[in-house]
Amino acid sequence: MNQKSIFLSFQMLASFKSSSSSSEDATENPPPPPLCLASSSAATSAAHHLRRLLFTAADFISQSNVSAAQNILSILTSNSSPYGDSTERLVHLFTKALSVRIGLSENAATWTTNEMTSSTSCYYLWLNQLTPFIRFSHLTANQAILDATETNNGNGALHILDLDISQGLQWPPLMQALAERSSSNPSSTPPPSLRITGCGRDVTVLNRTGDRLTRFANSLGLQFQFHTLVIAEEDLAGLLLQIRLLALSAVQGESIAVNCVHFLHRFFNDDGDMIGHFLSAIKSLNPRIVTMAEREANHGDPSFVNRFSEALDHFMAIFDSLEATLPPNSRERLTLEQRWFGMEILDVVAAEAAERKQRHRRFEVWEEMMKRHGFANVPIGSFAFSQAKLLLRLHYPSEGYNLQFLNDSLFLGWKNRLLFSVSSWK
Repeated sequence: MNQKSIFLSFQMLASFKSSSSSSEDATENPPPPPLCLASSSAATSAAHHLRRLLFTAADFISQSNVSAAQNILSILTSNSSPYGDSTERLVHLFTKALSVRIGLSENAATWTTNEMTSSTSCYYLWLNQLTPFIRFSHLTANQAILDATETNNGNGALHILDLDISQGLQWPPLMQALAERSSSNPSSTPPPSLRITGCGRDVTVLNRTGDRLTRFANSLGLQFQFHTLVIAEEDLAGLLLQIRLLALSAVQGESIAVNCVHFLHRFFNDDGDMIGHFLSAIKSLNPRIVTMAEREANHGDPSFVNRFSEALDHFMAIFDSLEATLPPNSRERLTLEQRWFGMEILDVVAAEAAERKQRHRRFEVWEEMMKRHGFANVPIGSFAFSQAKLLLRLHYPSEGYNLQFLNDSLFLGWKNRLLFSVSSWK
């Protein structure tokens, strides 16, 4: 197999992405940031002071001292801005989330409804284009799938169960790599067969994704089938049933790959029973490979103060990376911060118990959970590391991003903070 294929095929995504969503202006152009006359050391000191005030406000809220928290939030509101530096932008969103938590602003559910519009798909495309987070996850997971099916020599049937397919941006590069692997094998007869079962909440979006992937597969000469699996937002039990039905309808000779990219944390309840049932259902498919990508953060901690501290550190690194790679008056940057990461911050800070969707855990928790349910870690290959390194160098040329191999898995970080992990299991 041509080792450049899986990375270079990312360049083919431009036309695929342009057909997947119509771009709408998500927000008006922000005003230019105010001229900052402070020295670098003074700015650093001010940022540290703002973060300490945030922690103090969160601590008062954990003690039900709402009056004291309100006083600090008032100060933070006056000293933060969505148009300032990365710290001011982050403090603005965390202050807003804390205000929602204590009832100074509309409740979390209302705010989420107001903010999340039909432009969500546009935000996702911007996130994919402007940050390495999604591409890193897709690229590394794809390579793990290719490595696991290498023994098929491009001729075997592959069935991918994608538990959150969204717009299907992950799969054109893998299709290209499968086609190239087949063409490089002179003894191959029919082209490789690929079947994708895509899960999602919106049947219209799923059908459009399937149509785009089908056209792309046809252009490569792949035998391709796409199946939709519609799951309601809260119907995780329905998804478990559908997975077990898939196990009963497995095609003989077909290798199954289960793709859990930025998905498994949704199953993590405080008792751990829901994720256990889900992993057991996945195991019943007898998959050749299970790919998993998750945030390297503990946003599911039942302690509000611990969860708040973890979220602040995690999103501070993300906002710093955005500041290093995008200009301050970037409309796309402001939109991602407010409409995408802002929603995640609101969920972690303001929502409680079953209302929270951002229940991320660190890798060691996932590792223990996977092994407990009969999965063995499959080491991420060195070529996946080389591809991710090339991705960062060509598309996100900032010295702040770094890659690390830990526990046979690949991690993407910003400076000294790990942000995302990709691992594979069988």
